[in-house]
Amino acid sequence: MARIIDVARLAGVSTATVSRVLNDSAVRPELAEAVHRAVKELGYSPDRSARTLRRRHSEVIALLLPDIENPFFTSVARGVEDVAQRSGLSVVLCNTDDDPAKESRYLQIARSENMAGVILAPATGEPELEPLLSQVRAVVAVDRRVSAPVDQVTFDNIELGRVGTQALLTRGFRRVACVTGPVSASTAVDRAIGWREALELADAPVHPELLRHADFHVEGGYREMVELLHVSSPPDAVLAANNLVGVGALRALAEADSRHPALAVIGDLPFATGTPADLMLVRLHPRRMGVHAAQMLMERVGGLQGPPRHLVLEAETDISV
Repeated sequence: MARIIDVARLAGVSTATVSRVLNDSAVRPELAEAVHRAVKELGYSPDRSARTLRRRHSEVIALLLPDIENPFFTSVARGVEDVAQRSGLSVVLCNTDDDPAKESRYLQIARSENMAGVILAPATGEPELEPLLSQVRAVVAVDRRVSAPVDQVTFDNIELGRVGTQALLTRGFRRVACVTGPVSASTAVDRAIGWREALELADAPVHPELLRHADFHVEGGYREMVELLHVSSPPDAVLAANNLVGVGALRALAEADSRHPALAVIGDLPFATGTPADLMLVRLHPRRMGVHAAQMLMERVGGLQGPPRHLVLEAETDISV
């Protein structure tokens, strides 16, 4: 079976020149013609790596997530993998820990390895995507908005914040707190906006000290709930802006001796936490987000042109009590 080095010898060029020809890079016409003649004469059949050169990308996509231990992102990954497998692409899963430096390193690897594209839940709204985009790589952002000109799939997070808060207000609570994620995450900021809007629409008081920005982890939810229970006028209800924050808040409530405030959690509780009677869940379907993101990426990998698209998944109106 002919090898790329055999093609190079017959054509009288280097293997690098053969690669450039197969990659449609700029090569002198006479050299390109010699390579094509040698390929035809030898019956050279490129393997997977040669197909990568022709396509200008590999058959692999990168999926960058901030916390692969969070079942929300596990479900996103499942949706991505299901679509990618049907398209003949493999998925490399990367955990960024919400660290911009770590995220940047993974993006560099995706570029240097000529991966077909990247799906990422960005650590900030300004991920370093320019090098990838300069190579015309397909990129889709999920869960959090970015300023870069790429396709995006997010939930209607302002509406999610409103829905969760309204569920508490409907049950008669008035002093409603919100524990959300860091200000660097659009998801956290938007859900807090929804919390505020719901209170204002209901003519309920908005107390700045009842809005808490934590990290989107169990420890953050626990810490902020403990502090809320010890303010001079504790809330009678709390909106937890994601599933792990909700777990942390429930742990703090389980340890408290005082009367528990009601709790609404955006997302499904990922593991056993107890289910007090005054707990409400605003359910999400993260696998759907992964499916849509992967479908959009496959369209770009397949050559779809046009301006960036932003798919906003509607908030669920059903609330589990």
